Amino acid sequence: MSDANTDIQLPLSKKRSQTAQKIRERIIMASLIFCAGVTVTITLGIVFILLTQTLEFFNPEGHMDGQGNVSVVSPIDFFFGLEWNPLLGGEKHFGVWPLIFGTMKVAIVAMIFALPVGLISAIWLSEYAKPKVRNIIKPIIEVLAGVPTVVFGFFAVTFITPYLLRWEWWRVKIPDPENAGQYLKDDAGNFLTEPAGLFGLFDVEVYNAMGAGLAVGIMCLPIVISLSEDALRAVPRALREGSYGLGASKFETSVRVVVPAALSGISAAFLLAVARAVGETMIVALAAGASPTKLIGQGSLLDNLTSAAALDESVLPMTGYIVKIFTGDAAHGTVEYYSSYAVAATLFIITLTLVIFGNIIQQRFREKYD
Repeated sequence: MSDANTDIQLPLSKKRSQTAQKIRERIIMASLIFCAGVTVTITLGIVFILLTQTLEFFNPEGHMDGQGNVSVVSPIDFFFGLEWNPLLGGEKHFGVWPLIFGTMKVAIVAMIFALPVGLISAIWLSEYAKPKVRNIIKPIIEVLAGVPTVVFGFFAVTFITPYLLRWEWWRVKIPDPENAGQYLKDDAGNFLTEPAGLFGLFDVEVYNAMGAGLAVGIMCLPIVISLSEDALRAVPRALREGSYGLGASKFETSVRVVVPAALSGISAAFLLAVARAVGETMIVALAAGASPTKLIGQGSLLDNLTSAAALDESVLPMTGYIVKIFTGDAAHGTVEYYSSYAVAATLFIITLTLVIFGNIIQQRFREKYD
């Protein structure tokens, strides 16, 4: 017998369906490439604008301000200066560190609140909550992430700060040094008080870093809870059962087995929340204030490093300054106008550093299971 080589003839409808499938796949691939290209192009465009405008800010020929004075800012003055005073008359100072410290104050308060509360909530949702309860609570938490940040800003101004101002239990009457057992009074006959908290921690002003930081922390809670809970639930069930088999309690299993195994995802959630807090704009613009942190001179942060009252004072974060410039009277082309781009570029570098550091941490602590 001889083998006959014959071509298999597909039906016409089958050929058409295969051709249509290839066309669809090419269209989908082209769409994905287009979307990825748009994303990369937008990112490069942002970087280009920040870079060119920042270099213009450091123009050695300087820029004319609103009073007709020419100001020249060097990178050394900007990155190593300890005083920020760009909008007032007289000698201008463009040291960015007061704005960085203002951003750090708000972010530190936010993370002190959001990280432990978010992690504890995630552990409860993953290890203790019943499935029905989890299915109800987690969507509610995720909906909180969709609340506009301006709402959190008004919440800080209208609720958090007034609530802090109404608290009187941390204040004590000031003794009269001349009359034992008596207390000082003002002209209206009211007793003069001073904060009794640690280093004056609760002597809050109307605009302060504490109220803004708490609002930012509330805003960051859904990020920490949702991502941490996903990381915890991704830990294999066999690790939990092995811990239970060795006689460990549910709490010991959660803290000593599940959390270390999910450390990569938890670290990523924490760093993402920190980056979100550092870049927050509307909350700090409404609730933090507009006074740059004083780093030099009497009563400054460097003059009294143990002072915690700085959290209760008005601060000016980097994002707050950018909003102040573009909603104020700074004319286009002035040194104040270009300074906002230099501050934005600094914020971009800080955020990018946090993201890169987060990826390194995630790769370092990533666990792989079969």
